[in-house]
Amino acid sequence: MDTAAYKVEVAKAFNRAAADYDRLGVRFFTPMGRRLVELAAPGPGRRVLDIGCGRGASLFPAGELVGPKGRVTGIDVAESMIEEVRAEASRLGLRHIEALVMDGEDPNLPARSFDRILGGYSIIFMPDAPAALGRYAGLLADGGRIAFSSPVFTSGTFPFLPPLFTELIPGELLRSLPPQWQPAELSQRFNSWLERPEDLRATMEKAGFTEVEIIDEPVDMVAASGETWVDWSHTQGMRLLWQHLSTEDAAALRTRLITALDELRDGDGPLSIEVPVRYVRGTVRR
Repeated sequence: MDTAAYKVEVAKAFNRAAADYDRLGVRFFTPMGRRLVELAAPGPGRRVLDIGCGRGASLFPAGELVGPKGRVTGIDVAESMIEEVRAEASRLGLRHIEALVMDGEDPNLPARSFDRILGGYSIIFMPDAPAALGRYAGLLADGGRIAFSSPVFTSGTFPFLPPLFTELIPGELLRSLPPQWQPAELSQRFNSWLERPEDLRATMEKAGFTEVEIIDEPVDMVAASGETWVDWSHTQGMRLLWQHLSTEDAAALRTRLITALDELRDGDGPLSIEVPVRYVRGTVRR
């Protein structure tokens, strides 16, 4: 799959998911987004760019910190996500928040026009993320900071999912997917520069960032049940897997995941999965 076709497929997947994205009773993106903003630490009056803003898990917390004298711009390739953000910003009366449909890999924005750049689980989806990081450095004013999050990738695990799902998703099912969605291909595409801290730090420095920090922290993913989690998985990155499965395979995987996840619950209590998350910070000094 070439780069243009890949971006179209990702945009379509998240356009279809926008109405339910992060709204089906699973707590994950919201606490992760707030933590990302805490690490970016935009003060009052700052100018913030949120790359791949989705429905605003980082965008709105950033808006709270910069206040009405600041400015927060969210961009996303999925038009439906941007419509959701605009509607929410309008409902809350937040005039200092704007949302634009734009390719986050190569944003058409003025140089040195932001003090902070955020990327919550978004930069990792880009076909050439290392090159995009260099463009982001050019968008930051002197002393500006980028902060983004990603999974803590581990060789042999399925990208974007907590490690336990590698055992829950049958290998023969993954081998039936198109070549570009095979785990090995996905791992090479997304985490070749992210898995080892030394490679990640070198990539950041090559892109123009200094004072690079890599912070690995768990986020407690909480869902009411296994069924709730599976329904939610259709609204985030795993949707790219679901949409390539046959009806029969999808139904079998659904049953398998719900059963296994419910076994992790304490009686009728919620499902809780500790998810390793990697936060990365870097600063531009000119």
